[in-house]
Amino acid sequence: MFKSLSDKIKGKKIPVVFPEAMDPRIQAAVARLKAEDLMVPILLGNPEEVLSSAKEKGINLEGIEIMDPNNFAGYDEMVDTFVELRKGKATKEQAMTILKDENYFGTMLVYMNKAAGLVSGAVHSTGDTVRPALQIIKTKPGISLTSGAFVMIRNEGKERYVFADCAINIAPNAQQLAEIAVESAKTAKVFDIEPNVALLSFSTKGSASSPEQEKVAEATKIAQEMAPELNIDGELQFDAAFVESVGKQKAPGSPVAGKATVFVFPEIQSGNIGYKIAQRFGNFEAIGPILQGLNKPISDLSRGCSEEDVYKLAIITANQSLID
Repeated sequence: MFKSLSDKIKGKKIPVVFPEAMDPRIQAAVARLKAEDLMVPILLGNPEEVLSSAKEKGINLEGIEIMDPNNFAGYDEMVDTFVELRKGKATKEQAMTILKDENYFGTMLVYMNKAAGLVSGAVHSTGDTVRPALQIIKTKPGISLTSGAFVMIRNEGKERYVFADCAINIAPNAQQLAEIAVESAKTAKVFDIEPNVALLSFSTKGSASSPEQEKVAEATKIAQEMAPELNIDGELQFDAAFVESVGKQKAPGSPVAGKATVFVFPEIQSGNIGYKIAQRFGNFEAIGPILQGLNKPISDLSRGCSEEDVYKLAIITANQSLID
């Protein structure tokens, strides 16, 4: 699967910024991405320190741009742009300090079209990565929140599904759940997954009645109105969404039941538990969280990530930059 994603971006010289230049996992992944001509990586940090650190580990960063936030020719322009963006929430003096932070600096590079996307989180927390994105990149028109999806992969990529939201929003309301469903369908398309979107519940088509079930049913209607071109249905129990025979029995006539590829969980507890059960019991590889709903791709690594995780998420980020 990653070969097809790599083929889409190979030779296109898509610039992607990596704020955590001193981390050996980042250095090794970036060297590999550069050598394979999959993107134009931009590392943030002091060039001498970064190169020295990489050399000690036997990592070759020759030809890779290393940009120093403390010595950047366009810094004044960046500060002025940030102040204007924040609309009175940051003075020029405050902005000059804030933008020394690599995540803020890198996110501004994306905003100013000097990079197509950003990959961070190997060292920083999710909040440290997402906060600048929400303040600077912001969400797409009609989308009120960002969300976190996992692409679940098994059998050498022959089985691929999207699970969301498993990482960001604790208890989304019906409108937010609908937005997550629509954005998750777009994530599916990045991976060449035909999006059949199921909004999950403990109930199928009113088989139970509660505020929780009603929220999912309402979210389904909103999502269908937002994106009538997509196959979206709910509320569906997981077996009704996934197993064809059960889907026909519990939700006859549904365009999604029994063949769902995108699973939207009603809140973060079930989403987080669900993807980890699939990962540990089902031996699925969980790629993510992939941040959805932003105007430009900002990707959040786990602090326990491997070099391979960095490599794959960078490829995903570059592919996201090609999708409207």
